[in-house]
Order: sequence, then structure tokens, then C-alpha cells
Amino acid sequence: MLGELIGDTQGQDTGRRVLSAGDGHVVVEVSFQGSGSYYGTAVSGFGTYEAEMRADGTLYGEGQGIDMTADGQSVTWHGSGVGHMTESGGSSFRGALFFTTSSPQLERLNGVVGVFEFDTTADGKSTGKIYEWK
Repeated sequence: MLGELIGDTQGQDTGRRVLSAGDGHVVVEVSFQGSGSYYGTAVSGFGTYEAEMRADGTLYGEGQGIDMTADGQSVTWHGSGVGHMTESGGSSFRGALFFTTSSPQLERLNGVVGVFEFDTTADGKSTGKIYEWK
């Protein structure tokens, strides 16, 4: 069951590269930076994910990153999800995130599975929402 909204994110791709391409199988690496919040605490950070185009046209992705508060507290995350390309040339993913932190402000994230909605435009702008999975 979905629970409380953990936070939201806005970002921009900072790099893209093809890791493999052959026989219609493509894996792309995307790096990005952005800002947002976790339970009302503002953060900014960056991350990288790999997205694989599967034979049926869907995408599978895995990523990791770090977000930091203005005073330098940090939280790392790892996640995976499935998605698809949009008609406008962007992508849309849904999946789960797992957090690790020693930050007093963000420690609540250690016991939470975050379920996310993450959408990008063709020019690499992204928005996302993360909810608790209870």
C-alpha cells in the first residue's frame, strides 16, 4: 500500500552514453543532477542510471546516487524500475528506491522503501515523486 509522500525531485541530464548496442539490444547510461526534498528537508544531488531497451520495447533501469542537505548531511540511494519511451521522446519510469544515511535529519529514510514515478523530457529535464511503500 502506498503511504506518505516522501518527497519530490526536479533534475536535468548532465551526460548520456551508449554502453552497448548490438542486435537491437541497447544499454544507455544517464547521469543527472537535481534538487528536491525528503520529508520537507531540501536536498540537491546527482546520480547515474543504466537503462536497457528490452525486446518488447520496455525499459529496465538501475541507478544510484547521493543527495545532500545545505549543511552537508547526505543520503545515498539505489533503485530499479521499469518504463517506456514517451511519444515526445522522453521516458517514464516506475520503481523502488532504497536509502542509506547517518544524517539525523534524514535517518527516517533508512527504514523506508520508496516507490517512485520518474518522467523525463526529450531534452533531459526530469520530475519525480517518491512515496512510502508500507
